[in-house]
Amino acid sequence: MAIIINLDVMLAKRKIRSNELAEKVGITLANLSILKTGKAKAIRFSTLEAICEALDCQPGDILEYIKE
Repeated sequence: MAIIINLDVMLAKRKIRSNELAEKVGITLANLSILKTGKAKAIRFSTLEAICEALDCQPGDILEYIKE
């Protein structure tokens, strides 16, 4: 996939654990894990917005496009 998920990087920068983010965003830890590992096929804008709000970041800080 050409879209890279940098969620782990943002979690480390903000010193927030996955379970804390999942609780703030309102998603399960399993779904957050799927997103973090890049196995997700899609993400809702509402979820992306909640993640950005919780981490005080922009979508571009989390999602990166790399041409294959």
